Amino acid sequence: MYNMGTSTAERLIESTRELLWERGYAATSPKAIQQRAGAGQGSMYHHFAGKPDLALAAITRTAQEMRAKAEAQFSTPGTAVERITAYLLREREVLKGCPIGGLTQDPDLMADPALRAPVEETLAWLRGRLAEVVAEGCRDGELDAALDPQTTAAAIVAVLQGGYVLARAADSVDPFDQAVTGALGLLAGRTTSA
Repeated sequence: MYNMGTSTAERLIESTRELLWERGYAATSPKAIQQRAGAGQGSMYHHFAGKPDLALAAITRTAQEMRAKAEAQFSTPGTAVERITAYLLREREVLKGCPIGGLTQDPDLMADPALRAPVEETLAWLRGRLAEVVAEGCRDGELDAALDPQTTAAAIVAVLQGGYVLARAADSVDPFDQAVTGALGLLAGRTTSA
């Protein structure tokens, strides 16, 4: 599963990331992490103080990766709508859910302020960054100037997160695709004509 040159700490972090996405925090045991990483208990506790410390490293890395992927679409050349469209249409593992948003459903994780922080910060960053792109579209005359960037960004994030939930409930990507198509249709309805 892992390259022979991959360090034990790296294998533990990656295994934890995978298991958190698949099972959530409460259902991810130290033993399951160790088994997936091919590491012993002593190795795990040599590198990390315990499950919360390892989970924080894994969640932080997932959050950084999620931000980098989103920023790749937000900062490319093109209009605001083109960049938002690229973000919404990028390839995702829809049926696995959002690796950050899904963590909000885990009460044990959300009860821990340290573990909750990167989740909350990432979703806030995403809303803020989308709001900046929407505001740019409004300033450039591409989007209706009456459009509120913050509420529009919150709606886009809610559509994505809700789309994941609907897709998982139906065991089909179709509800997610429909939600994204609907959001793009609503956004297109707020564009100004040239």
